[in-house]
Order: sequence, then C-alpha cells, then structure tokens
Amino acid sequence: MRLLGRLPLSWLRAVGWLLGVILHRLVRRRREIARTNWRLCFPQHTEAQVRRAVRQHFVLFAQAWLDRGWLWGGSEELVKGRLRLQGALQQLDGDAPTVLFAPHFVGMDAGWTALTVHLQRRCCGIYAAQLNADVDRWMAQGRQRFGHPHIVARRQGLKPLVAALRAGMPLYLLPDMDHGPRDSVFVPFFGIQTATLTSLSRFARLADARVVPVVSRMTPQGYEVTVHPAWDAYPTRDVQADAARMNQELEGHIRGFPEQYYWVHKRFKTRPPGEPPAYG
Repeated sequence: MRLLGRLPLSWLRAVGWLLGVILHRLVRRRREIARTNWRLCFPQHTEAQVRRAVRQHFVLFAQAWLDRGWLWGGSEELVKGRLRLQGALQQLDGDAPTVLFAPHFVGMDAGWTALTVHLQRRCCGIYAAQLNADVDRWMAQGRQRFGHPHIVARRQGLKPLVAALRAGMPLYLLPDMDHGPRDSVFVPFFGIQTATLTSLSRFARLADARVVPVVSRMTPQGYEVTVHPAWDAYPTRDVQADAARMNQELEGHIRGFPEQYYWVHKRFKTRPPGEPPAYG
C-alpha cells in the first residue's frame, strides 16, 4: 500500500479499477448483497442498470481503499492538494459543540483526513479495533497523522465522547449502518422500514450540539469534502422522528452520486417483526 501510494493518482486509480473488476467477479456474496440493496432502493431500475451500477460501485470501493496508501503515507503537501474541503466552512468556526454527520460513502476516510489536515480545530473520532494487529496499527497511525485528533475506542462508551463534544471538538460520526435492534428504531430509508441507529440525535442532545453533514465524493483529482449547513430544529425530543430525518437527509446525498455509497453492507439485515429476511 505504501508503494502504491507513490504512484501518480491516475495510475493508482487504474490499478483500483482492475482490482474492483476482479473483486466484483470473485466476491459473490458481497456482490449479491449490493445488488439486493440497489434493487430495494431503486426498484425502477432494470436488471442491467443494477448490474452496471454495482460493478461501478466495486471499482470505486477498490479505488478508495487503495487511496489509503497516499492518505496515510503521502506527504502533507500531497494530501492537502488532493483533498478539497469546501462548502459551509463557517459552520466549523469557533468551539460550539458540533456533531459531524459523515455518511458511509467510499471516501469516508478521505473526509476525516481532509478535516484533520485542513482545519486548525481539533476533531474527535470513534475507533473500532481491528482483528489483525498490523492492520490495526497501520489504520490507527494513518487516521492520526494530522491535527492531533482525539480518538476514543468504541468500547469506552458515551462519556468520553460527550466530554469531547462539550470541550469543543467536532465528533466525526458515521451512524448510517445496521448494527441490530439495540439502540435502533425502524424508520423509512428509501421507503423501506429500516433499523436505524439513534446515536446522532442522542449525542446532539446530550452535548447540546448542532449537527453538520460532511459528505465526501471521489473525483479524478482526489476527493471533494463538502461541509453542509447545520440542520435546523434538530435534535427534537422524538428519537423516531430524528432518525427518520437523518435517513431522509441521507437519501438526498446518496441520490447525488449513488454508486459511491457503501452498498456492500447488509443495510436491511434487521427486519421488523414478521417481515421476511432481505438477503437469501
């Protein structure tokens, strides 16, 4: 990965294209998960459109993974040049408690790196340990290269995260996955009742914080990381309504560049009582 990170970006993306095509052919289980997700979310698409979109997703997924070679090993000048931080940057001024809603697009690590390399403000992130010790060390070091971020292990719970928020550190949160029924509610996502975490509104409420979306998009030049305006009237006292609002906002971002969303995850794994499983 370090050696690949030294290649010109166009060459690296070509290697990623080849890897993505190979993975699309070989990793049948994840390919079928992605196709099922796409069919559920875009039922108007033909089978040919589904297959083409999922193949493109595998290519983008592989390219984004290989980009971690330069994200976590390239010079600061190179990283800054390939990561464009744009949008409502004034939302990140000052030290008001802020939760950054960062959806699972393939460029999610690029989004974190863009914030830590471009901002003077110290950020906070959640870290889940990897099974392989070498990979765990590589990922941890890569994500802490710039900006002296405050990293909290997932097993430490809520208290240190809320404390960091109240101390003025924006929390980079990725709550748009299915982690089972615990701490989740069923609300619509692309018209489907979907188990949705309530952590976004919970953190915002506990720290009296605003929610600012940060969306990362892969481009031929690197990544565009866009900061969007804070949501009005959020959170509320209704966690169900807050979760539905999150999914509604997320859908809007996905529709802008759907192939870059994280479709290989079993987003509809947890079903409401009595409903059949989404995946065979």
